[in-house]
Amino acid sequence: MSLSNVFGIAGSAMNAQTVRLNTTASNLANAESISSSVDETYRARKPVFSLKAADLDAPFAQSDVTQAQGVEVLGIVESDAPLRQEYNPNHPMADEEGYVYYPNVNVVEEMADMISASRSFQINAEIMNTAKQMVQRTLSLGQ
Repeated sequence: MSLSNVFGIAGSAMNAQTVRLNTTASNLANAESISSSVDETYRARKPVFSLKAADLDAPFAQSDVTQAQGVEVLGIVESDAPLRQEYNPNHPMADEEGYVYYPNVNVVEEMADMISASRSFQINAEIMNTAKQMVQRTLSLGQ
């Protein structure tokens, strides 16, 4: 792996963690939103990541299986966990049976996910800075 690959790999990881942070923020923002029907209630969302395969047709590419080139976001899926249902017939958003529906967002899990994503982003930023310093030192050797 060349040093230039480090920037692409760390950059793709930072992009993935940004998607993860945005999804978590959306979940937290909608954690207490109420709805009068199951179909209209917000559902927690999670990003799906995959290993980005190397371009084996590129010059100097090795046909080794370990030639991963970072992370890619395949999409964002909605959780199929059950919604929280509360009997509150006096609430203005209650349905005809007196129930209001809350999203299936676990705030504690989302906060832990947010901390993990921000730490991963920070580590990848440090990797890029370290690689940049190594390139600068390598270039200064010729002076």
